[in-house]
Formats: sequence, structure tokens, C-alpha cells
Amino acid sequence: MTGMTEISSAAELRELIGEPSAHAAHKTRDRLHELDRQWLARSPFCLMATSDAQGRCDVSPKGDPAGFTHVLDDTTLVIPDRPGNKRLDGMLNILSNPHIGLNYLLPGRGDTLRINGRARLLRDAPFFDALVVKGNRPRLALLVEVEEVFYHCSKAFLRSDLWKPETWEPDALPARARIVKGLEAKDVPLETLEEHYGPQYAERLYG
Repeated sequence: MTGMTEISSAAELRELIGEPSAHAAHKTRDRLHELDRQWLARSPFCLMATSDAQGRCDVSPKGDPAGFTHVLDDTTLVIPDRPGNKRLDGMLNILSNPHIGLNYLLPGRGDTLRINGRARLLRDAPFFDALVVKGNRPRLALLVEVEEVFYHCSKAFLRSDLWKPETWEPDALPARARIVKGLEAKDVPLETLEEHYGPQYAERLYG
């Protein structure tokens, strides 16, 4: 492609953007504060970033009832795994590269809680009994050793109007069943997919 000017060094990047404020540069912590614990107790959703040994990245959404992340102590978290598509992209990444990034959201809030650390996969532990939701005891959980904690400000959410219902247009794009029909399951009748992703889909989340 022509007409592009690429940045190829940290010095060039800093020359263009500048230095962070002292507040931004030094806001990271290496353990949870009581305010972080309160945030985790109220958050029903996070984005989990991992990468494999070659640096190829993956970001997966994780959601459960608020407080789904179990805090063992100020430097250790546990995230239960729930039934899914069994691709295990993030889990497989962790086996070759334990570094993990988590960004916790609170519906309606623009700021987010970011936690970076190292993760391990557990198939059982005494605290698994505390992770049961609707009868589902996880077969797998992530143990995260916290290395960095800090909050992101609200700018991205304010710019995007993410939490303003008047900007939402869920029907502007094809429904999930039609997307699956077009891309993933072309041989499956649309009616079958619509039934699968219909009202009963939510009843099978922990099955």
C-alpha cells in the first residue's frame, strides 16, 4: 500500500504522542486494594487477553453472575471456566505462555479495572465448590497471580456512547442464526439455527 507512514521505534512514537503524566505513568500497583475487591464483587464480565508462544493474540469474553471472579488473596484470583465451544484458545495459549491480561467491566460505568499477571490451569481445588453456578461446578479454572493492577478512565466509553441505549441498534445486522448460517454452518437449515439460538438458548448456558 502506498501513502502510509509507519512508526518503527519507541522514540518516534514518543516524539509523536509525548510522555504520560506522572499520575498515568505511576498508577500501577502489584496487589489488589479493597476498592478493587469491591469492583470484582460487582463485575459480571471481563475480557481475557492471552497469546501463544509465538505472540499470536486472543481476546475472549468471560461472563457470569457478578462476583464470578473468586479472590483468594490480594495477589491471587480464580476465574471459573464454563461450558462453551471447546476451542480453548486462551487456555491453550496459557499452557505455552502464562501471561494474561484482564479488563473488568461494570455495566453503565465507563472506567474499567485492568489486571495483568500470570495464569495457571487448575482441574480441581478446594475452592471449586465456591464457584458453582446453577448447579455447574467448573471442570477447569484459571488461577491468576496478580502482577499489575490499575484503572482505565472512561474516554473510550464516552467516545463510543457504549452505554447509551438510544444509540443501540441490535437489529442493524443479521441475527446470530443468520451469521452462523452464512459463515459456519451453511448446510444447516436456518430454521434449525433460529431454534437453537432462540429463547431456550439462555436456558442451556450451564448445561
